[in-house]
Amino acid sequence: MQRGYFFSAEGGEGAGKSSIVSRLSEYLDSRGLEIITSREPGGIAIAEQIRSVILDKENTEMDGRTEALLYAAARRQHYVEKIVPTLNEGKSIICDRFIDSSLAYQGHARGLGIDKVLSINEFAIEDVFPDLTIYLDIDPEVGLRRINENADREINRLDLESLAFHRKVREGYLELVRRFPARIVKINANQKMDEVFEDVKQVFDRFLVSMGKLS
Repeated sequence: MQRGYFFSAEGGEGAGKSSIVSRLSEYLDSRGLEIITSREPGGIAIAEQIRSVILDKENTEMDGRTEALLYAAARRQHYVEKIVPTLNEGKSIICDRFIDSSLAYQGHARGLGIDKVLSINEFAIEDVFPDLTIYLDIDPEVGLRRINENADREINRLDLESLAFHRKVREGYLELVRRFPARIVKINANQKMDEVFEDVKQVFDRFLVSMGKLS
């Protein structure tokens, strides 16, 4: 049985990752891939419990290294319990956030160092990275405004960080795009959602052609 494909969607707050993942799942299913969606932190029971601690708005005193280690712990459990079995069954998975979030948020924005946080997470995921990552690049001011205008969206501890913090997150992601150009593709997420999705579809169509799944 052929191993499935592992995809991830990344971006700052308000970039529209969840909406894109949902639409992308339907699109890839129409292209013949059996798709499972998930999210980080979370995706399975233990990781969801860790998520509740990390994102609790009351936990404002959480140390940056504690935060990084909790993310890595949740990622490890999600990896072994959901990602690996899904891929081994020949199904493909799209994850709303994965390792790059830790590298951008804790590694760069928290100032812990991208390489240090990468080392922690390489241990957690056994050096297995997504086959393709889309980075939804959005101006922090635009993303935070979208959050404030969406009454249905969950507001978590990271949403309450300063604009300067979110600008550093974006800097971190742009550094990752430079470091991993073969894996991470930047998409302009300041556009309307339909326009963003059209760009995402083109990226995945090229990937599927390269894998012999589309002609």
